[in-house]
Amino acid sequence: MKILIVDDVFENRKLLQDLLVDKGQCELVSNGQDALDLFEAAIEDGTCYDLVLLDIMMPGLDGQDVLKIMRSTESEQGIDAKDEAVIIMVTAVNAPRHVLDAFFQGGCTDYIAKPISRDALFDKLQEYKLL
Repeated sequence: MKILIVDDVFENRKLLQDLLVDKGQCELVSNGQDALDLFEAAIEDGTCYDLVLLDIMMPGLDGQDVLKIMRSTESEQGIDAKDEAVIIMVTAVNAPRHVLDAFFQGGCTDYIAKPISRDALFDKLQEYKLL
C-alpha cells in the first residue's frame, strides 16, 4: 500500500508513520503544497496513493483546499471513483462544519479525530479494505 501522510506537526506525522510502517510505503510531508506535488507526480507516473491521511487545519493550503485539488486532479486524469485514493481527514477540530465540508464539498472518504489510536485507524483501514 502506498501512503501519504500530511500534517504540519512532526509528532503527528511520526505517530502515523509508526502505526503504518509495516502496512506500506509511507511518505510524509508537512504542508499542502508538498502533498499536492507528490500526489500529482504519483498519478503522472502511475503509482497512485492508496491512502492519504490529511490534516484539516494547516497553515497555507489547509486540508480542505488540498482535498478539493486532489479530487479534481483525479477527475481530470480520468481516475474512476472506485479507483480514487482513500482520503481520510485527520482532525483535532470539534467543529462539525469542517467535517461536513470535507464530506459534502471536498469528497473525502472519511475522517478520524485526534488523538489517533491504533484501533481507530485500523478500523477505518479495514472498513475501506486497505488491511
